[in-house]
Amino acid sequence: MLSRKGIIPEEYVLTRLAEDVPDHARYRARERRARFVGKNGACNVAHKNIREQGRFLQDVFTTLVDLKWPHTLLIFTMSFLCSWLLFGMVWWLIAFAHGDLDHSTRLQRDPGEGVAGAPAGFVPCVTSIHSFTSAFLFSIEVQVTIGFGGRMVTEECPAAILVLIVQNIVGLVINAIMLGCIFMKTSQAHRRAETLIFSKHAVIALREGKLCFMLRVGDLRKSMIISATIRMQVVKKTASLEGEVVPLNQIDIQMENPVGGNSIFLVSPLIIYHVIDKNSPLYDISPLNLHHHEDLEIIVILEGVVETTGITTQARTSYLADEILWGQRFVPIVAEEDGQYSVDYSKFGNTVKVPTPSCTARQLEEDKSIMDTMPLSPKGTIKKRSVKLKPKFTISDEPS
Repeated sequence: MLSRKGIIPEEYVLTRLAEDVPDHARYRARERRARFVGKNGACNVAHKNIREQGRFLQDVFTTLVDLKWPHTLLIFTMSFLCSWLLFGMVWWLIAFAHGDLDHSTRLQRDPGEGVAGAPAGFVPCVTSIHSFTSAFLFSIEVQVTIGFGGRMVTEECPAAILVLIVQNIVGLVINAIMLGCIFMKTSQAHRRAETLIFSKHAVIALREGKLCFMLRVGDLRKSMIISATIRMQVVKKTASLEGEVVPLNQIDIQMENPVGGNSIFLVSPLIIYHVIDKNSPLYDISPLNLHHHEDLEIIVILEGVVETTGITTQARTSYLADEILWGQRFVPIVAEEDGQYSVDYSKFGNTVKVPTPSCTARQLEEDKSIMDTMPLSPKGTIKKRSVKLKPKFTISDEPS
């Protein structure tokens, strides 16, 4: 206000405003690392400046399946409507060229002779076509095989018979393509992946005396995933010795599971773990690195064949550095009850704290004395419900 009136120079006001701002407020805090793969499996990648757009038209079927539902339904409706209008125009032109629409010819009609509603000595190409509206209705009847009976093709015009054959073939092709797209969209593989779940957090704790990265995966359906395989990748920014910067370097990490290898038998929830050794990209990770500023993301990919449909499906998720819990492990959720194993999914992501050294796997391997100071935690086993049986008879001494 004072600078506008010329009382105080504007440069002095701007200088004073800059001095009043605290130092910590001048610098904006570093934002959280952007995900490469979302928790729901969606890839956070935007494709821009694609010049060769014609490549998508070379695979029209996949392009139609990849479209969103509103766009697919719009194309579905417009494909039928445009074909009806196109052939309706063709039928109208045939009737116009043959003279079926001539007003003087229509006045000479004798309903008692020849074709019903036709003039004496005159046979139209298509009966009962008087305007473009009637030609459009006849086009719909031909393509969807309704056949109300009021209009039909006669043997007078070979061109009309040829158009009838062509329209039936075009209608069958449109039906096959559009119904195939609708079927593929409703039975896409990612629908089955909605019932494949991962734990919200991953954990790092000791297992068999070694630091392990662990997560839990489960299937909510009774129908199994056949030939299920699971793999993990670490995505982080790296630089080569030559100075080349790779913003999203994908590094495979070896996994261990109860079955062995990458194949799993996903009947009940499993804890998949990775032993952090000298070959692991997590070899130098400590609790101090597990914050939202750390450039680290672990992607988990589960693939398999759906038992009921035979379609290959894939479920994905990822864990950022602040979604990895140090010194915790998953609680048991499988219990034996009434002769079968039951799974309590309400505890699927629950964890408990366990004694874990606050050092990297490298330090733990170089200094074995760290393990001597660690107390042992109780082992988790499958719970079995205890049943007390009452004796059906008693034993008593005989009287002497």
